[in-house]
Amino acid sequence: MNRLAKILVTAILLTGMNSTFAADTNTQQSKMGMCNQQAGELKGDERKKFMSSCLKKDSAADTQQGKMKHCNEAASGKKGDERKAFMSQCLKKSDS
Repeated sequence: MNRLAKILVTAILLTGMNSTFAADTNTQQSKMGMCNQQAGELKGDERKKFMSSCLKKDSAADTQQGKMKHCNEAASGKKGDERKAFMSQCLKKSDS
C-alpha cells in the first residue's frame, strides 16, 4: 500500500509540473505572436532588433494584473471620484 501511495503522489506531482510547463509555453508563444504582429513589415536587422527588444519586455507589466498593480501604487492617497478618474486614465495609458 505504501508503494502505491508513493506512485500516486509522484504521478500527481508530475502532472502538475507538466501543466505548469505548458502554461509557460503558451505564454511565451502568445508573446512571440504579439511581438511578431507588432513587427509588421520590418525586415532584416531592424526586425531582429525589434523582436529581441519586444521579447525581453517584462510580461508582468503587459498583463491587466500588472497594469492594475502599477496604477494602484500610483493612485495611493487619492480617494473617491478623484481615484476613479485617475485609475481610468492610468489604465487607458497602460493599454497603448
